[in-house]
Amino acid sequence: MKVRAAVVGLGWAGRELWLPRLRTREDFELVAAVDPDPASRAAVGEATGVATHAAVDALSAQEIDVAVVAVPNHLHAEVAAALLERGISVFLEKPVCLTTAEAELLARAERAGGGMLLAGSAARHRADVQELARLIPELGRIRHVELTWVRARGVPKAGGWFTQRSQSGGGVLVDLGWHLLDALAALLGPARFEQVIGATSDDFVNAGAWSASWRQDQPAAGQAGDVEDSARGFLIREDGISVSLRASWASHEALDVSLIRLEGSAGTAQLRCTFGFSPNRHPESLLTLTQEGATRQLPVPTEAIGAEYGRQLDGLGAILADPANRGKAIAQAHGTVQLIESFYESARAAARAPGARTPAAHEQVRTA
Repeated sequence: MKVRAAVVGLGWAGRELWLPRLRTREDFELVAAVDPDPASRAAVGEATGVATHAAVDALSAQEIDVAVVAVPNHLHAEVAAALLERGISVFLEKPVCLTTAEAELLARAERAGGGMLLAGSAARHRADVQELARLIPELGRIRHVELTWVRARGVPKAGGWFTQRSQSGGGVLVDLGWHLLDALAALLGPARFEQVIGATSDDFVNAGAWSASWRQDQPAAGQAGDVEDSARGFLIREDGISVSLRASWASHEALDVSLIRLEGSAGTAQLRCTFGFSPNRHPESLLTLTQEGATRQLPVPTEAIGAEYGRQLDGLGAILADPANRGKAIAQAHGTVQLIESFYESARAAARAPGARTPAAHEQVRTA
C-alpha cells in the first residue's frame, strides 16, 4: 500500500527536494501541498495536479499518512504540532525544534494526537557515511571525533529568514551543525553532552560574494543577517568521548569540505567528502583507515548528489507502522537542541569576557 503524503512548505526544500522525490517513487502517493503563498500553490498545482491548500487545517488523518514539513525554522514546531494533534504523522526537516520548550511542545502533541514525528537529516543516509560506520568495530574504543563542514561560499540569502535569528533560531550551527550532530548520533549512538565550549563569528554572513550560488539567492533589500556564519566548539559526551565541531557557511577555502574523523584505541578512520548540493565539491569521497602507522584507502560507493534525501524515504511506511518508534525523534532532538543552547551560551559568555573585541575595519573580510 502506498504512503499518502503531503508537502507542507513550498520554498526551495519543498520544491526542489521533496516534491520531485515523492512524485517519482512507487511507494508514495503525493496527494496535497500546503503553502500560504497563492503563487506558490498555483505553480505547484499546475505542475503536479495535486490539491493545494493555504493551511494545514485542510488536511486530515483520513486522507494523509504523513506530512513532509519544509517550512522556515521558526514555524517547524508550530506546524508539526498542529499536524500531530490532528493525528497526522510528520516528517520534519531539520532542525526539529529551536528550543527545549519547543521539543516539549512536540512531545505533548505526539502523545495527544496519535501521529508520529520523524526527523529528517540527510548526512547519516549517505553511502560514504554508512561505509564509515562499518569501520567502527575495527577502531577499538572511540576516544575522539572530529566533525567538520566548511563551505567555500555558501551563505544562505542575506537578510532572508535563514540569517534572521528570530526566524532561524541561529546560523550555521543550527543549519550545518545539526547535520553533523545527527551523523555523530547515527555513528556512535545518541548521548548527553557533559561539557560544551563554543565560539562563533560572522565575517561573511552579510557579504554577498559568499552567498550560496546553487540556491540563486540574492540579498534581501534593507535587511542584514544577525546570525553566525561560523561555529567552532569542543564537546565532551557523557561516555567520555571528546568531539571537536566546526561548521562554516563560508571560508577562504577553494572547495567545500566535510570531514568525519573517528579516533579509537585500535585505529583511526576518516571520511573526507562534500555534503549537500554545493558545486564547490571535492570530486570524490575519500575513506581511509590508519592502524599502527599504515594508512589504506577503502572503496566508497559512487552515488548521485542528493541521493541521501531520497534514501530518507526508504522504508518510511514500515517505520510509521511500528509504534515503538514513537518518541524517538523527539528525544534525540531534545538532546541536540540542549547542546545548541549550551553552545550559544558559551559563545555569548566568551564575547562578554574582558579583552573580547570586534575586529577592526582592516581585519574585516573583503567583500569585493
